[in-house]
Amino acid sequence: MNKAQLSASLTGFASQDLTNSTDQLIFTPFAGHISVRPQNGGTNLQTIQLLILAALAAVVLFSLYNVLGKRVGRQPEDIPLPAAGVRTDALAAPAGEALDGVALSGLAAVKAKDPAFEIDSFLNGARSAYETIVKAFAANDRRTLEGLTSPEVYATFDKAITEREGAGLSEAIEFIMPARADLETAEVDGDRLRLRVRFLSEFRATPAAGGTDGADTPPADERRAAETWTFERSMVGKDPTWALARVEAAEA
Repeated sequence: MNKAQLSASLTGFASQDLTNSTDQLIFTPFAGHISVRPQNGGTNLQTIQLLILAALAAVVLFSLYNVLGKRVGRQPEDIPLPAAGVRTDALAAPAGEALDGVALSGLAAVKAKDPAFEIDSFLNGARSAYETIVKAFAANDRRTLEGLTSPEVYATFDKAITEREGAGLSEAIEFIMPARADLETAEVDGDRLRLRVRFLSEFRATPAAGGTDGADTPPADERRAAETWTFERSMVGKDPTWALARVEAAEA
């Protein structure tokens, strides 16, 4: 092959596209070499980038959901409410520690004076005392009343019982259900603890058969009572007994 034929052959070859299924080979006469350019390279690269961005967005959203979608810390509904039977104004927590010169009030003051004091135990005892005193008064039982009341309250009960005995009145009390006891206030007066408790009760009073001279016993009488009782206890000495110091009418 002479030089003219070789030159024509190369010129014809340079004008042809050599292709395969994916790439296109192009002669670049300025660079003096062959470069490879993918037919759909730009589109494939954009697709890959979109997939990567979508995956990253999914990871970020999932992380945000794990952090923001869960309950973190104490929620408003988790705050516990005051125990049943205790009014919030009776709690009266102090603003600071019980140090010298800092006055405490409410249950905080009672607890500071008597570290062994427990409100649940006190209310259970007050409920038991209430039912016992109501039954003892109705039955004209002075001995029981004297051990559970202050001298002033006992004097009032004793006078009322004398009048009841003169009228031949004596009753047996049966509580239909346990009385409800709610703490109203709590305070410390010197060495004396004072707590006011509101009672709501429903009971059945049956007149005693004695003193009726053979007459038929009247039927039982169902009653409801709403009263506020004040219990006191002295911290002087070792007597842990709470005494009824005052009785007041209350709204039902």
